[in-house]
Amino acid sequence: MGLKNQLMQDMKEAMKARQTERLGTIRQLRSAIKNKEIELRQDLDDNAILGVIGTAVKQRREAAQMYKDNDRLELAAKEETELAILQGYLPAQLSEEDVRAIVVAVIAESGASSMKDMGKVMPQVMSRTKGAADGKMVNQLVRELLAG
Repeated sequence: MGLKNQLMQDMKEAMKARQTERLGTIRQLRSAIKNKEIELRQDLDDNAILGVIGTAVKQRREAAQMYKDNDRLELAAKEETELAILQGYLPAQLSEEDVRAIVVAVIAESGASSMKDMGKVMPQVMSRTKGAADGKMVNQLVRELLAG
């Protein structure tokens, strides 16, 4: 079953179970997917939908952190609830060791040797992880391994 169909099914289930937070989050996600389709003027496949979900996860994570920093704990909790719901649609996240192994392999294959080569390494690593790794962590590991 494709992600679009899964979202529609989960939305119906959330309606029947009266899960308002889950329903609202899924509706926001479906809206973001529809907006992306309108922008690109084509239907999105599962990989592109994963990209939209990844963007939504990143937004929720950053918003929750901002709310925590400003002592708005009730809003931070709401963002974290939405974050947990969205992460359920992403593939299982890779551990730091797994991501490090991928980064090392890409650096070896591309012949990258300095920070100037970061532009070659990052896209390859992100395409191999396909939503299964946080971009911030990947960026940090690439920087660490290229500097060292």
